[in-house]
Amino acid sequence: MTARATSLLLIQALIRRTHADGGFAAVLHKGDAVAGAILIQTRGAEQKIQLFERVSDLSKGYRILPAAPQSWGNSTELAQYLERRLRSDPDLWVIELDVANAEQLAAAILTEG
Repeated sequence: MTARATSLLLIQALIRRTHADGGFAAVLHKGDAVAGAILIQTRGAEQKIQLFERVSDLSKGYRILPAAPQSWGNSTELAQYLERRLRSDPDLWVIELDVANAEQLAAAILTEG
């Protein structure tokens, strides 16, 4: 059995890599250190707020998928979405990234664990 990286370890690596690439990263909500789900908030084209989630795939690995794409750019709808998610999963991590190619950077770090 292969040991998996904890959520906290992955978050710390993501933050370090973002800072190393000249970007900004912040923890908006601290989740479970071992197995908390991870949501990434970033700004995409036209500075629209976007969400991506780390999800398990069928090959025992992970992928980064869009979360609530119908609400991207609408800060009120995204705030409501995050409130609902946090009510149903208080162990959820929410991380804000402000760096070029945030989705690709998150995928590079978060799909490894």
